[in-house]
Amino acid sequence: MRPCRLQMMGKWVIQPFRAFLQVKIKCKLVMLLTILFLLDPLSVKATVSVSAEHAVLMDQTSGRVLYQKGADDPALIASITKVMTAIIAIEQGNLNDSVNISDHAIKAEGSSIYLEKKDKFTLEELLYGLMLRSGNDAAIAISEHIAGSEQGFTYLMNEKAAWLGMTNTHFDNPHGLDSDTHYSTAYDMALLMKYAVENETFQTISATSSYQPKARDYAWINKNKLLTKLYGQSTGGKTGYTKAAGRTLISTAEKENQTLIAVTLNAPNDWQDHMQLFEWGFDHYPLQLLQEKEEITLKQSDQLLSATITTPLYYPLTETEMDKISYKNLVSSSPQSFQRLGMRVFYLDQQAIASTAFYQKSEQEEPTFWQKVFGERHD
Repeated sequence: MRPCRLQMMGKWVIQPFRAFLQVKIKCKLVMLLTILFLLDPLSVKATVSVSAEHAVLMDQTSGRVLYQKGADDPALIASITKVMTAIIAIEQGNLNDSVNISDHAIKAEGSSIYLEKKDKFTLEELLYGLMLRSGNDAAIAISEHIAGSEQGFTYLMNEKAAWLGMTNTHFDNPHGLDSDTHYSTAYDMALLMKYAVENETFQTISATSSYQPKARDYAWINKNKLLTKLYGQSTGGKTGYTKAAGRTLISTAEKENQTLIAVTLNAPNDWQDHMQLFEWGFDHYPLQLLQEKEEITLKQSDQLLSATITTPLYYPLTETEMDKISYKNLVSSSPQSFQRLGMRVFYLDQQAIASTAFYQKSEQEEPTFWQKVFGERHD
């Protein structure tokens, strides 16, 4: 069974053609927590089956894997590749830019939005054509606009994949047509989608059922039938298909403020697979409140300090698992940045699953609304 994982999120910015990630961990406490989260994570028992050769169901908030089937096995992924193409273009490009259409883009094989040399499309419009109609010509035009060439853009895709921890992924192109060295895994693609849906523009495009660009007298209808007709909780996704890859699908769904991500590769019955996975996940692993906002007293060296936990913490758990939750307060020897005193770490069956920071409480009273507006009055 697939172990659950706690993913630490970060906001990464890609610099064209070359970027380097430099992470400096100064706090030994953070290093300890990282080790705790990575060592022997929890196993998740599954009672659901799918037609897919490879599959993952992931909770978007925590990154916990709720179901897996061959999730780490590299496979062809077809057009769900375009999730990576879209998020890079959104982060790096100006959505209002006019995109030149090259002969190379026009001659793209496979699915198309039928670009012509004379067409005038903005980057935003091409992104809708990319995600809704899976235009391979749109993918090439976007890649050339962002990076100067399809090859340069592919370099950015692989850099981004490495940053996101997609360790079993390699991209050869921005559209997903088959190649021996163009592959990913169900788990890696779930990681990508987890990152992408945090971008508001990406989520808006992904969740759009139909879109009509100015240069066309007809609308582009989203190929994702979960979104357009089959599943009311669907919030977006991307379809894919080649003869060699089979049917591939990555999608998201939301219910009671919980978002789940499903990925299936080579799935003959992918629509049913995703609906079944979502319903099973929502039913068995709802988000549970682990930590409310709270004021606590901590011992630091030989003194007692007042601290606050300012952000509620949620985690997907079964009712049985909720009874097995415990926590420890890990206090640093001195205040860290922003007066952080340490972290409260939560455990399931003695294994760390999540954490939240606590901060030193200010001795000054919080100013009232009117004091913030007019300033405190001195007589």
